[in-house]
Amino acid sequence: MTASMLVPLLPLILPSAAAVMTMVAIAIRRSHTLTALLSALGLVAGLVAIPLSAAAQPRQVTPLLLLDGYALLFLGLSFSASLIVVAFCYSYFERRNEVGEELYVLLLAATVGAGTLAASTHFASLFLGLEVLSVSLYATLAYHREEERGLEAGIKYLVLAASSAAFLLFGLALLYFEAGSMDLAALAPRLGGSGSLSLVSLAGFSLSLVGVGFKLAVVPFHSWTADVYEGSPAPVTAFLATVSKGGIFAVLLRFFLPIQAPSARSMVMAIAIASMLVGNLLALRQKNLKRLLAYSSISHFGYLLIAFLAGGRDGVASATFYLVAYFATTLAAFGVIGEMSRATGREADAVEDYRGLSWSRPGLAGVLTVSMLSLAGIPLTAGFVGKFYVLQAGVRAELWPALMVLVGGSALGLSYYLRVVVALFQSGPAPSPARAGFAEVVLGLLLLALLWLGLFPEQIVALIDRMARLS
Repeated sequence: MTASMLVPLLPLILPSAAAVMTMVAIAIRRSHTLTALLSALGLVAGLVAIPLSAAAQPRQVTPLLLLDGYALLFLGLSFSASLIVVAFCYSYFERRNEVGEELYVLLLAATVGAGTLAASTHFASLFLGLEVLSVSLYATLAYHREEERGLEAGIKYLVLAASSAAFLLFGLALLYFEAGSMDLAALAPRLGGSGSLSLVSLAGFSLSLVGVGFKLAVVPFHSWTADVYEGSPAPVTAFLATVSKGGIFAVLLRFFLPIQAPSARSMVMAIAIASMLVGNLLALRQKNLKRLLAYSSISHFGYLLIAFLAGGRDGVASATFYLVAYFATTLAAFGVIGEMSRATGREADAVEDYRGLSWSRPGLAGVLTVSMLSLAGIPLTAGFVGKFYVLQAGVRAELWPALMVLVGGSALGLSYYLRVVVALFQSGPAPSPARAGFAEVVLGLLLLALLWLGLFPEQIVALIDRMARLS
């Protein structure tokens, strides 16, 4: 590596340095405010460095990383989401007994791991980024270490994530055996044709898909999702649902999009259809808001797989916009859960906890209402525009079976999302008004973003179309 390669790497270097500085600051003097501030500054520095990295050459930093527009777009999305999670964590742990400082170090490390995944062009950097992300998540998910549900969430994710990593590693080994290289540029020509894959290639793709499927929590690799979502602190769950899964999906687009063999596409199609059906059906019966959002996330990544199957420029652009809308919507929903948990002094994750919220805290009720409507794909919200672009990509690729399931699944989803909205406006034992936290300002900005993306998506669509092109 030469000195000229450091500038393109600045978006990854600066948050990594912030994690080290945060650890040193904790060792010198514990301060929740200082730790959160250092973490936020590190993420802001990473965002500021993205334009510098975009203008720098070379963008290929060793054979391991490629800081192209696609990677930088995902880095910007991940850093923005992590910055919001830091704000949520500061508000969430402000009135709790847990010591929250170490959580910020773990979040910074996990963010760097997700960013590494988006920029990876080599199996080695892919696995390194995946492990940095996963190991950091093990501790953050179990951060409620004195609560049984928190420990259960951490252990379940540990066991299943380790198993999925083994599947992924073995699958990559088989692909390396077939292609003779661990570089994506060498792999794509060998596996990117529309003909039949060899037995070894098919086995390698299948095992790799199992590993990625566990991380994305798509069917049939979804069994851990609801328990982990329920047991984790609300801001950590928001990070898991957005930054973690977004980094994995970025890998899926970069590594596996060139593979067009019918057998491989059939497997992905089956997973997409099953995820849309099972996720929506399981969410129908949930009375716990976290579990409801967990199962609905399964269906949403089923929708995203339609864009993946569509492929090409339209598929990548529609998947990226859908991720932007999904990030904003999911962060807003879990942000409300975190604020309600702060107000009640416990994890407020039952739908019953939100009954009558519009009368006591109308601001939070408004944010949660728009979030539910966006997840349902109601017009004038970001979720509607995201689904529209996914449908458009699917129609152009003639993915009719998956599109029919998408429409049916969206109709199912409308029922359980509206159930939450109805509860907000019913009379019930909602908590009394509490002092507004800093997170409520962030929630207000997210609400504006959801409406802006739903009403005026042209600017972000143009940005995505310009940057989200695989090199």
